[in-house]
Amino acid sequence: MAKKTAEQKAAEALRYTAASGAANAAELEPFLTDPNQGIRAYAAMNPDADAGILDRFADDKFWGVRMEVARHANVSDITLRRLLEPSPPKRGVVHHAAREKLEQRGIVFGADGMPVEGPG
Repeated sequence: MAKKTAEQKAAEALRYTAASGAANAAELEPFLTDPNQGIRAYAAMNPDADAGILDRFADDKFWGVRMEVARHANVSDITLRRLLEPSPPKRGVVHHAAREKLEQRGIVFGADGMPVEGPG
């Protein structure tokens, strides 16, 4: 793999700064498709990220970005539930982080490791 040029490193540094300084979902939206997964994760950690943009970051193919979504204070219960993996052999750190946050919010889990749905 080719080393990054000084210009590429400088551009990434600027994108990290922009991801950190974004003040709303519109400013965070360009980072949904950033080629650098670290920058996408950094954007998902932004304290100004709202539930809507976090739900979009939850679709990221890299677990590190999804992990930051699961840890975020503004993440919705709906997004956390989407991050759960129904298949026990496929469960990883994202599933466990989402479960932990949901349990902190009072959601009860069954023996199958998935939320117990209350009476209709």
